[in-house]
Amino acid sequence: MPKVRCEREGDVAVVTLADPPLNLFGRDLLADMHAALDEAAASAARALVVRAEGNVFTGGADVKMFEGLTGAQVREELNLIAIPHKLEAMPIPTLAVVHALCLTAGFELALGCDLIWAAESAQFGLVEAVVGVTPFMGGTQRVAERAGPARARELVMTGGLYPAARMAEWGVINRVVPDGELEEKAMRFAARLAAGPTRAHAATKRMVRAFLEGGVPGADAAMNDVAAEVVETEDFKGGVRSFLADGPGKATFAGR
Repeated sequence: MPKVRCEREGDVAVVTLADPPLNLFGRDLLADMHAALDEAAASAARALVVRAEGNVFTGGADVKMFEGLTGAQVREELNLIAIPHKLEAMPIPTLAVVHALCLTAGFELALGCDLIWAAESAQFGLVEAVVGVTPFMGGTQRVAERAGPARARELVMTGGLYPAARMAEWGVINRVVPDGELEEKAMRFAARLAAGPTRAHAATKRMVRAFLEGGVPGADAAMNDVAAEVVETEDFKGGVRSFLADGPGKATFAGR
């Protein structure tokens, strides 16, 4: 059985860590994650949820994977940064749904998503310092992107565990939900995103990326090209017709 699986719930692709009790990121799970993300990307899904089975989201990386590891192997074999890159390249909204413990590679997986929702009891940590390394899957820079460099340094250098409420206060995650309500509310939210104007959502992702890479001037430079593409979509044209005929909030979107 794969350690990660991809399923569909309506227009939502659901990628699930399925190797309890700890969902540790070893070589097999990483290979299965690549396959599941590729499957999701190739599907007609209009939103993606990343979740986990078991009592924890993940205990993080399987330390056995690092025994005897060389620098060349990190570059040529592991290439861990490819996983958040795959998530960030998806032209659909992506949502990580985190419960209980979320460490190292699993936290970095979540940081590759557009949005992160967490249960009230969830705890997050980039604890790689305990084995003498820094995060290999882009966690440091993605925390800095969301919360600023000082927060990133603190979180990584201390190797501590941080509660969901603190992560929300810092802007690392988007929403904290009561434990018993997380899955239901997150899936309902994902379905709402999937029913929206998918290509407009992709344009929003492009504009945020343009801002992160080039500031307001970089985003402004991309604006007209992005807008020109969106106004040619079926969803935009239908949305305008619906607004003029029936008022706001009545349009339905096909994702085209």
